[in-house]
Amino acid sequence: MTTELLAPPVRGTQVFVPELVYFEPNALEYPKGQRIHEWAKKEGLPIRITPSHNRITNLPGESDLEKYRIAKRTLVVGIRKTLKFDTSKPSAEYAIPIATGCMAHCHYCYLQTTLGAKPYIRVYVNTDDILKAAQGYIDERAPEITRFEAACTSDPVGLEHISGSLKEYIEFMGQQPLARLRFVTKFHHVDPLLDAKHNGHTRFRFSVNADYVIKHFEPSTSSFYERIEAAGKVAKAGYPLGFIIAPIIWHEGWENGYAELLTKLKETLPPEATADLTFELIQHRFTKTAKTIIQQRYPKTKLEMDEEKRKYKWGRWGQGKYVYPDEQANALREFITERIFENFPESKIEYFT
Repeated sequence: MTTELLAPPVRGTQVFVPELVYFEPNALEYPKGQRIHEWAKKEGLPIRITPSHNRITNLPGESDLEKYRIAKRTLVVGIRKTLKFDTSKPSAEYAIPIATGCMAHCHYCYLQTTLGAKPYIRVYVNTDDILKAAQGYIDERAPEITRFEAACTSDPVGLEHISGSLKEYIEFMGQQPLARLRFVTKFHHVDPLLDAKHNGHTRFRFSVNADYVIKHFEPSTSSFYERIEAAGKVAKAGYPLGFIIAPIIWHEGWENGYAELLTKLKETLPPEATADLTFELIQHRFTKTAKTIIQQRYPKTKLEMDEEKRKYKWGRWGQGKYVYPDEQANALREFITERIFENFPESKIEYFT
C-alpha cells in the first residue's frame, strides 16, 4: 500500500513546503519515511531528529507568537502508536488517523485548542498498521457499513504531495464493500487523487463559506473559486461530492453572503457534481479556552466571541461551549436550508449543529 511522492512543489505556490522537518529515528525504517526524507533533502530543508513526534521542544522563535507561526511551518514524520480510533459523530463512526495539525491559519479552528502547545504538523509512516486497525473495525461492525472520517485532526489534501497517504486510504476503502471514507478540505491540490481507484466509496467534501468568512478568518487556504474548480475535477473523477458550510457566522449582511455562496456554487459546478450531493451545516462555537488562545495567536482577529451574546451549551466531552442563541441559530439554519434546496433540490442536508 505505497504510493510514490510527486515531484517537489515549486516554492511560492500554495502547496505546503515546510521550513523545518523532524524525523523519529524509527520512521526512517519505513519506505514512506525514507521517501519523505529524500524529498526534504532535495528541497534543501533543515532536517532534525526527535525521539518522539509528540514532543518537539526546541523550535526556533523569540516569542510565543513567533514560535507558533514557525510550528505551523514545521513537519514531523513519525509512527502512529495509538491504533484505537476515536469516534467521529455526526460525520462518521470513527476518525481514522492520517495526520495531525494543519498548515492553514483559520482563526476559529478547534485545532487551536485540541492541539494546544503542539501546533506542528505530524504525518505517520506506518499506514499499513493504521489500515489493518481499520479492517478490524470494519469486521467488528459487519454487516453494517462503517464510515471513517480522515480530516478530524488535519487537512490531508494539503499534505498529499508529501505523504501520499490519502490515496492509499482511498484505494483501501475502495476495495471494502462495508467501508466508506470521508474527508474535507480547504485546498485545491486534488490532482494526485483524481486517478485513485475509489469505487465510489469515498465522499470528497470541500469546506466553503461566505466571502466575509473566507476573507477575514481563513488565511493560507485556497480561494473559494479554486476550491470549486477542484470540486468540479473531483466530481468528474466520479467521487461522491459534499460541502461543509462551517463555521456559519452571524455577521452584517450574512443573508446576502450565504445566498451568494449557494448561487455561486450552482453557477460554477458542472452538472455531474450535483448528483448525490450532500451538505453539512455547522454554526460557529467557541470555548473559553479557545477564545483565549485565538486572541493570543491572532490578536487582530475580527472573530466575534462575546460570551454575553451567546448561549452556553454543554459539549460531548463535558466542556461547555458558546453557540448562537436559539433564535439566531434557527434563523441561520432555516435561511441556509431554503437556499440549498432552491439551488440543489435533489441534495441532502446531513445535519445542522
